[in-house]
Amino acid sequence: MNIKRNDNVLVLAGKDKGKTGKVLQVFASLNRASVEGVNLLIKHMRPRNKNEKGQRIEFASPINISNLALLCSKCGKPTRINHKILVSEDKTRHTKVRVCKKCKANID
Repeated sequence: MNIKRNDNVLVLAGKDKGKTGKVLQVFASLNRASVEGVNLLIKHMRPRNKNEKGQRIEFASPINISNLALLCSKCGKPTRINHKILVSEDKTRHTKVRVCKKCKANID
């Protein structure tokens, strides 16, 4: 999974094409992500008690990850992801990092 929580993404397809937002949740098993301000739906809630009113709740519905592109934090452009393994100086720890394909900057 190339897209993680708190990443900034660009919507490539759908009714919100061209919008950007922050990823709120990632559902890896469903291959979907919920993005702030994108694919907003309204759910009508019934009142629970007699003295309450009904509500309209607006929430961000999950969108397929194939319709999202990660925005690079350095160059600010939508990009694909490359992975690189960094080795520590004493060669005991290896860390896998995401790298921007356009400007070659580390994203993580």
